[in-house]
Parts: sequence; structure tokens; C-alpha cells
Amino acid sequence: MTALVVGGTAFRVWQVARVDDWTPADVAVVLGAAQYNGVPSEVLEARLEHAKGLYDQGVVRHIATTGGRQDGDAYTEGQAGKIWLVEHDVPEDAIIEVGEGNDTLGSMRALADRTSELGLRTAIIVSDPWHSLRARTMAEDAGLDAWTSPTRSGPNVQTRETQWFYIRRETGALLYYRLTRAPAAALDQLDI
Repeated sequence: MTALVVGGTAFRVWQVARVDDWTPADVAVVLGAAQYNGVPSEVLEARLEHAKGLYDQGVVRHIATTGGRQDGDAYTEGQAGKIWLVEHDVPEDAIIEVGEGNDTLGSMRALADRTSELGLRTAIIVSDPWHSLRARTMAEDAGLDAWTSPTRSGPNVQTRETQWFYIRRETGALLYYRLTRAPAAALDQLDI
């Protein structure tokens, strides 16, 4: 039975990673990733470029940038995302900066509070393909009606080895979340 649950979850992670849903929504949610003194990492920049495409095509009216700061950082991931978007011609009033949360769950909960205040209900989650199912699940649990449009560029989507690593990691993280409703930070220490 355990093998069936794990295998089925891994299949769903793989399956949802391939879904690129451009159904119109209130907001594209860019999940945070590393930033360096206000400059997005390659991973974060790939997500921002994808969300900008959704905005430019009129699929969303707003882009939310999420993510807190690590110890010693001058900027949050959310701030770095907003800076990049403004520099790439997205109007400041179309950007919702949510600089809270040091993991997907914390960011989703902070985002849901903020979008609720603004009367926004629907969201397109923009992250790496393998992260899509867990991020969407957390967004829905936080009260958003969400679907996914993952980036197809950046270092996390380049090789089969990278894909296999992230499918395994996200399978474990999603199962852990479903069991505990807690972030999967402890799984980062494990070789799953």
C-alpha cells in the first residue's frame, strides 16, 4: 500500500509539472527563490520572466512576488522580485509584494491573507515544474482557487538528473505536508 501511495504521488507530481494553464486569474504568484542583494538568482529570474509573460498577455492583472529574507540579507525575495519586475516595465501598482515566509507554506499563508484583503481569489502559481503540485495544494488549503503555469527555463529544469531529483524531493515533501500540514524544511536534511 505504501508503494502505491508513494508511486501515485510521484506520478501526480510528474503529471502536474506538465500542466501549463493560462486560464485568466486575478494574480500570478511568483514563489520566492534566492536573491543576492536585490538581484534575483537564475531560478527566481526564470519565474519572474514567466509571470511577466502571463501579465503581458493579459492572463493576470497582478503579479505577487513572495518570499522572506535569510539572515544577513538586505532584501526579501519578494522585494527582489518586485525590483526586477519594475525594471522590466511592469507597473508598480500591478505588483503585490509579499516579503514574508521562509518556505512555500509560510509564503502561501501570507499571500492568502494579502489577496483576501484585496478581494483577489484566483491565482496562477509560477514556480519550477516539480514544485507545482505541492505549491498549488498549499495555495488551495490557504483559501485560494489556484492552478499552475510553471517556468520551462532556469537551472532547475535542465537535465533528467535534476528532474528526477526534484520529483523525488517533491513527492516526499508533498506526502509530508499532507500528513502534517507543516513545511517540509526537515526533508532538506534527508536524502529522499
